[in-house]
Amino acid sequence: MIAADTMPAEARTSWRADLLLALVATLLALAINAFSGFRELSNAGGDNDSLLRLVEVRDMLAGQGWFDLHQYRMGPEGGFVMHWSRLVDAPLAAIILAASALTGSMAMAEVIAQVLWPSLLFCLAVFFTARAARSFAGVGAVLPAIVIGAAALHFIGIFLPGALDHHNVQLTLTMASLSLLLEAPTRRWATLTSGLCAALTLAVGMETAPYVATIGACIALLFVVDPGGERRIARDFGLGFAGVSALVFVTTIPPSAMGQPQCDAFSAVQFVVAAIAGLGLAAVTSLTVSNGTASRRLISLSLLALGLGVVIVALFPQCLAAPYANLDPRLKELWLDHIDEAQSLFSIAVNEPASLAARYVTPLVAIALMALRLRGPWRRQDILVGALLVGAFIVSAWQVRGSTFSIAFAVIPLSAWIASWRERARISPARSVSLRMAAVWLVSVNAVWAGAAAATSNVFEASKVSVEAQDTDSDPSCERKASFAALARLPDTTVLAISNLGSPILAYSGHRVFAGPYHRNIAGDLLALDAFLGSADQAGTIAAAHHVGLVALCRGSAESKVLAAKAPQGFLAGLMQGSVPDWLEPVAETRGDPIELYRVR
Repeated sequence: MIAADTMPAEARTSWRADLLLALVATLLALAINAFSGFRELSNAGGDNDSLLRLVEVRDMLAGQGWFDLHQYRMGPEGGFVMHWSRLVDAPLAAIILAASALTGSMAMAEVIAQVLWPSLLFCLAVFFTARAARSFAGVGAVLPAIVIGAAALHFIGIFLPGALDHHNVQLTLTMASLSLLLEAPTRRWATLTSGLCAALTLAVGMETAPYVATIGACIALLFVVDPGGERRIARDFGLGFAGVSALVFVTTIPPSAMGQPQCDAFSAVQFVVAAIAGLGLAAVTSLTVSNGTASRRLISLSLLALGLGVVIVALFPQCLAAPYANLDPRLKELWLDHIDEAQSLFSIAVNEPASLAARYVTPLVAIALMALRLRGPWRRQDILVGALLVGAFIVSAWQVRGSTFSIAFAVIPLSAWIASWRERARISPARSVSLRMAAVWLVSVNAVWAGAAAATSNVFEASKVSVEAQDTDSDPSCERKASFAALARLPDTTVLAISNLGSPILAYSGHRVFAGPYHRNIAGDLLALDAFLGSADQAGTIAAAHHVGLVALCRGSAESKVLAAKAPQGFLAGLMQGSVPDWLEPVAETRGDPIELYRVR
């Protein structure tokens, strides 16, 4: 049976204190980044998505339409349509416009946006984590949540300067939705806002669909068990979720595309599902005929779920397939299977066992702590936090990118654990208790496990580290902005390059490319593969047919090595071995650089 706890009295007056602590944590993280020289701004570290997001914002500020999501400088002639949401572009563009008006420099304005935007999201994410911990375990859990939460969010990397990708937005909105739901029994407006956040995180990207579905299922379950306390919460969440989804639909989808279903982006599919789910939940909770008894509530919600399933199967069956089911087999083999964040738990265990600690230990500890609570009555807080934590861990077992969410959700039960030991140490300040409390702190800090994993990995791989890799001035993977300076000085043309150079070339120069690591750019990626894996003559034919002016070679890139191994007699493998076909001539000033350029004759 679920215990009907209420929000601690301190929660009603503590927003300012929690926000101040979150701000202090943000300033500390910002100081650490400043001390390192904001190195992420000059070395994106392979974060292609953040670079392309910057390009997308630039294009919009330069006049590209709000509804026009084409990336015209990537892919075959005419480009391709990206699946990202303008909801992330808009605040970035606003920051850049405001900063450029103050500084008079667009370049400086972009730097300000690259630092300010992730910092704002970091502050909000830490704040809502602290609020969730307070609702879950009381005021004693706030300080631990700030400390281990800020450390976890800092070291997972999605809030670092330059992180313009949408994953930090999604995590912040999901944590906000959870935190507000935990406060909902004592704050009437919190539930409606929670539904708003859930709708927005889904609109930003489909990666959070499992978490939104989990939140919805928990709200429905709580209503079945405790209709008196949860009726208003379920109704308001449903109305907020459906209402904001409708607003997003009409403001981000052009009228000409409103009837076109897209499984990887917010479209008619997500709008129809959100409208039926949200309004259906509100209707079930409002009509006495559907919620008079527990059995009626369960039957009504089951019929709602069945209706949703029928609608999806009948109208949008294509969205039931795996996300990359229709991806070309060559792209799956040579691109998708080599994306780190798309690897499974099994793959990580086989190929990078040391990194398991950084990704999975604290979530597993948190799940164990939640399991121990099963011995007593579960509260609504336990259901919400436990379900999201377990759901995120399951997602992380499928694709490691889910660990970003499971690590963040784990902070809440871990903070409660630390708070309980702090209370024990206060009541009984024995040395043994203090040592145990210190051990609990260490176990709960994800950065400790990440550091141990990195140290272990370095020990095992020390013999493999080359002199070049130890040279801090080298750029074997071609990820630094400086490595693209020579390319940026050349007249704009089409550049034939591997996919991991696509976004940096667009961000650091005016050139266009074929390939980029995006599942909608199938034609462009296959065109580049055909050129690199085929013979030199075949590559020359492709270059002539598509007006290629330059070929960019990054010898140290893992992608280049994979492609060369795939086709040892191919054009790219030959180029890496120094065999330059007669239709190319080296650009002399780039000889020996991380990125070597060849001009089409």
